Amino acid sequence: MKAIILSGGKGTRLRPLTYTGAKQLVPVANKPILWYGLEAIVAAGITDIGIIISPETGEEVKAKTGNGERFGANITYILQDKPAGLAHAVKIARPFLQDSPFVMYLGDNLIQNELNQFLDHFKEQQMDSLILLRPVANPSAFGVAQVDAQGRVVHLVEKPKVPPSNLALVGIYFFANTIHAAIDRIQPSARGELEITDAIQNLIDQQKHVEARQIEGWWLDTGKKDDLLEANQIILDTCLKSDLRGDLDAKSQVFGRVQIGAGSRLINCTVRGPVTIGKDCQLENCFIGPYSSIADQVTLIDVELEHSVILQGATITDIHQRIVDSVIGQRAHLKTAPQRPKALRFMIGDDCQIELA
Repeated sequence: MKAIILSGGKGTRLRPLTYTGAKQLVPVANKPILWYGLEAIVAAGITDIGIIISPETGEEVKAKTGNGERFGANITYILQDKPAGLAHAVKIARPFLQDSPFVMYLGDNLIQNELNQFLDHFKEQQMDSLILLRPVANPSAFGVAQVDAQGRVVHLVEKPKVPPSNLALVGIYFFANTIHAAIDRIQPSARGELEITDAIQNLIDQQKHVEARQIEGWWLDTGKKDDLLEANQIILDTCLKSDLRGDLDAKSQVFGRVQIGAGSRLINCTVRGPVTIGKDCQLENCFIGPYSSIADQVTLIDVELEHSVILQGATITDIHQRIVDSVIGQRAHLKTAPQRPKALRFMIGDDCQIELA
């Protein structure tokens, strides 16, 4: 059994962050989104993993993620020279996949459920494909499935104007090698892409064994700022354990579950968890409220912050109003003069410098 993880795409919904980096490397609870998928796949016993990368961000993904040794995996990088669809990604990965069954995992997705239960069912029933579904309020924004009472997939359609159900396809798929012939039989969609929904529908039309299972835990597609903040909140809520390795002076207080990395120093700060603070950070006269993730080498001075994600190397000083619901990019610099409104919301990309006067 092999796996491929898709880590290409332009990440337009997360701009400006993704003008300068891969959306799959944006951190959730101080860990790149991509790595959650890698860890889930390895936990299911799959260690031969291909990562689909784009020309724009592929080198960054390779540099950050490495050869897979840290995950207990062997990673092969596969270049997709243009965003031509999920089925196209499978097509170019065929030399890596050969005739092996495989899992396809979209690198900006997170699910609570472990993969083992689905993988075991896929193998035991000798399926051609197993897809995962979740009821959603806005099915027109997703691939949508119609299933019968036995869980067999009857029909799939990509982002329909009139959805046949409210069951959206989660970005995790299980395939036998029969998917390759199905992809060879389909044509590009109206948007010029080889759609994986069309390939799966082709399997259904060929009377192949295609089933669906609904996931019970949370599913997060982190393609937008609010989705990213929600993912950060849920991961901190469900996964964070207290671990204080930094240096706190006598005036600093920590409440609840909080992680502070080695080399970080807090002076006259209050931190209310769940909060994670990375390594080599400097915080002075700060209040850090719940559901905040602060990456490595961040400087915060005279700042109140909650429900926000601060990326590596950012500097925020002399903000006299609370920052909420914000994502601040790598190495961004933010400072303000007095007499500001009560709350500030930001989506700030890497390497920005902003002064509020």
